[in-house]
Amino acid sequence: MEEKNPAFFDRFNNWVKGSIMLKLFTIGIFILILLIPSGMISGLIYERQELRNDAQNEITEKWGGEQTLGGLVLTVPYFTEVKYENGTKGTETRYAHFLPDELFVDGKIIPEKRYRGIYVVMLYQSKLTIKGKFNKLKPELLKIPMEKLQFNNAFFNMGISDMKGINESVLLELNGKKIPFQPGVESNDLFISGISAPASVDPELLYDFQFTLDLNGSKYLHFLPLGKVTVVNLISAWPSPSFDGNFLPDQREISQEGFKASWKVLELNRNYPQQGTGSFISHYSEDGEVEKDQTAKSAFGVKLLLPIDEYQKTMRSAKYNVMFILLTFLTFFFVEVLNKKRIHPLQYLLIGFGIVLFYVLLLSISEHVKFDYAYLISSLAIIALEISYSAYILKNLKLTAIVGLIFITLYAFFYSLLQLEDYSLLFGSLGLLVILALIMYLTRNINWYKINRNE
Repeated sequence: MEEKNPAFFDRFNNWVKGSIMLKLFTIGIFILILLIPSGMISGLIYERQELRNDAQNEITEKWGGEQTLGGLVLTVPYFTEVKYENGTKGTETRYAHFLPDELFVDGKIIPEKRYRGIYVVMLYQSKLTIKGKFNKLKPELLKIPMEKLQFNNAFFNMGISDMKGINESVLLELNGKKIPFQPGVESNDLFISGISAPASVDPELLYDFQFTLDLNGSKYLHFLPLGKVTVVNLISAWPSPSFDGNFLPDQREISQEGFKASWKVLELNRNYPQQGTGSFISHYSEDGEVEKDQTAKSAFGVKLLLPIDEYQKTMRSAKYNVMFILLTFLTFFFVEVLNKKRIHPLQYLLIGFGIVLFYVLLLSISEHVKFDYAYLISSLAIIALEISYSAYILKNLKLTAIVGLIFITLYAFFYSLLQLEDYSLLFGSLGLLVILALIMYLTRNINWYKINRNE
């Protein structure tokens, strides 16, 4: 006996059966529906990434943050007469700064991983030997009367961006005499934070200096090229450095055992002189205000980052989500057209949700194992699920094998795009060209008008 009230989807499927355009329109609607959970996946990735960043910040705030070192700099206070807005005159103390003629840094960076729950934080300890020379000073170039310069109250500054990272007391060896550094800088003209050592200097003498710095930090270690000649030599056991900043190393060696890098920066390579008053090496922002932390403008050094950021790769893979769903739906659509197999609308949705679930699996597994292994595990799980479901839907071993091969090819194709960062657009466009050509070839003999008339 014929059922008087067939199910809604049965009536809907019978209605669209004779119209290819209506069937494609239905598939399009399903893709739009699946955009909702796809967007939620992007939000989930951002949320997990922020949790990771919070864990990193919590550890680095206690250990030592991103370090930028500048110095040594000789600062000499001087008196100057000023006229105030009310017309009265007075005397203020200002500062003249002299940069070293030679600045050499030899350092060893010891990387260290710390864990906060499931998150890994990259930290380091650095053992730095800093030495150099101040030749005879030329205060006359500053056009300041010699009697106003207080050479007896001079001090040496060393800029350090995060003071929490200092592990041991620091002694300045100046012409053989040892002077302990004190916390803070007397003048904020050049550095926001750092250490300083008072010293009485004679502008006619040469001064050799040397000290060691035991410093903790995270993410990167940068230096300022404050010497007329600045030479920095670094070694580390970290195998995946990223050299950044305003200057790249002149020499570098990178292997699985670590890296060695050397920089040589001349006075002519930067945009400020060897001596000046006030914030003479400051840079200005677009609104004309002085940027106190001018170190970022001329600094150079190395980043110590984890070689793989699973969240960035997961986000990149999620960007192909819509394309993956579209190609999968087209596969089952042509199975319907070419092999007269009817697939229920709910079955399309379930297949689409399986694809979306892949990215949730990839995100969760990649937090515990390497991204490549996470991609393999997640893709195999979804491929097995989709093939099993396809076997039930199609009830045809040959068609199921073809669908399974298509799934394997698609996951392998998108994985290759993730690995080819510089050539992903090229290979992606070529891959889509091949897919379009294959679709054209397989459907070249279909009489679409006959299908539409349901003949």
